[in-house]
Amino acid sequence: MKRFVLAAVAAIVMSTAAYAETIKVGVVGPFSGPFALQGKNFKAGIDAYMAINGAKVADNTVEVIYRDLPAADPAQSKALAQELVVKEKVQYLAGFYFTPDAMAVAPILKQANTPLVIMNAATSAIVTKSPLVVRTSFTTWQTSTPIAKVAHDDGVSKVISVVSDYGPGVDAENAFKAAFEKEGGKVVEAIRMPLSTNDFSPIMQRIKDSGAQGVFAFLPSGPTTLGFVKAYNENGLKAAGIKFFAPGDLTQESDLPALGDAALGIKTTFHYAVSHDSPENKAFVEAAAKAIGNKAELSFPAVGAYDGMNVIYKMIEATGGKQDAAKAVEAVKGLTWVSPRGPVTIDPESRHITQNIYLREVTKADDGTYYNKEIQTFEKQGDPGLAAAK
Repeated sequence: MKRFVLAAVAAIVMSTAAYAETIKVGVVGPFSGPFALQGKNFKAGIDAYMAINGAKVADNTVEVIYRDLPAADPAQSKALAQELVVKEKVQYLAGFYFTPDAMAVAPILKQANTPLVIMNAATSAIVTKSPLVVRTSFTTWQTSTPIAKVAHDDGVSKVISVVSDYGPGVDAENAFKAAFEKEGGKVVEAIRMPLSTNDFSPIMQRIKDSGAQGVFAFLPSGPTTLGFVKAYNENGLKAAGIKFFAPGDLTQESDLPALGDAALGIKTTFHYAVSHDSPENKAFVEAAAKAIGNKAELSFPAVGAYDGMNVIYKMIEATGGKQDAAKAVEAVKGLTWVSPRGPVTIDPESRHITQNIYLREVTKADDGTYYNKEIQTFEKQGDPGLAAAK
């Protein structure tokens, strides 16, 4: 009996030791439904990082557990995060495509002793909701502010703003307006559309009737952005000389084949283009394209996920694999590295990513494919929206 008890205790100790060597990362994103391609990009970025860097940090094996959230659903997002923490025992939460879903999870982080690494959701205020949130994506303030100067420099003085009516859309509207008015321009009208909008013809008529020389637009990447850009062309706005300005969500690479020549010449400002010319990006694109199975489907959520895993690996290294959310987050404050998108830093105060923002123009390559060509760099951009979020 004594030998049996000792053997049982030894087995428990051994199983506990083995369990301690596996660090679980819970990733929530849209892996089905209309935004499934964005979830697919999350996974491609994560797979690419682990293919290049391995699945171990020191003696700890990293295991990624995915949960599907097809559309914005804060209640379900919170439920999935709680399930990952309680049932799956994840030490890190990550992913989150939509802002409302990320916001819903922030209140549980402290009690769960779990950091949250945002790989996409782009409202500035998310990082203010918990000191355990770190972002490796971008914000719509960050990507929408530089395009205002571009519009002004293109000779446009009157713009109409059209955005989806949710956190990032409101941020984009406010960011563009603040920056454009600072340049001396005027926003003649601001339209907010329900997220479910898919018939844009009435919006296009309002743009025509506004007397604006240009339109600033923001919608979440996916079917809606594709529909909006098509409507801009089909309703004669491009032919009428009404210029189009937007952050890069509107011309994500995976939409360009469907847009075709209709997208040519559209200028956007964004933190990443698949065409970015650097050794780091070439290695990333090769690995991520292999992971996703079709390079044409590769888009910006992949690089947010790739860099998110880099931050999580640094957290695991700093904590020796132990669950200590505060220490993990502290370890990456001020972290600097060369991402596939260029040089980046986790701001030590905001825990948001400082990065270059690029002016890109949709261009047709010699082989007939379409891509975002980087034509100007706005270096070391922080998040102007954080002041507005306080």
